Amino acid sequence: MTYVIGPACIDVMDRSCVDECPVDCIYEGERKLYINPAECIDCGACKSVCPEEAIDLDRLLTGDQRAFVADNARFFSEPLPGRDAAVGAPGGAGDFGRIGVDTDLVAGY
Repeated sequence: MTYVIGPACIDVMDRSCVDECPVDCIYEGERKLYINPAECIDCGACKSVCPEEAIDLDRLLTGDQRAFVADNARFFSEPLPGRDAAVGAPGGAGDFGRIGVDTDLVAGY
């Protein structure tokens, strides 16, 4: 179980969640933020500060938002467009830096 950022974040990226995350597991794509499921400790700090209400537990997402559960995992487990390797679990978004590319789902949204 992990937290997932849904479509309400696309083209908004308020970043309050990034500042609140105690383990630095929220990574920045081009148009949306993504929570690394291998690094998230399920504390919920990000959810409580998101002004867009874009963050929820993966098991609580419904309807078209369910697609974002698998899409969030793909962001880290598969090579993104223009990249040779998957992001994986580098141990912190701050040190890794802005990724600047999104999954196909978000890019086409």
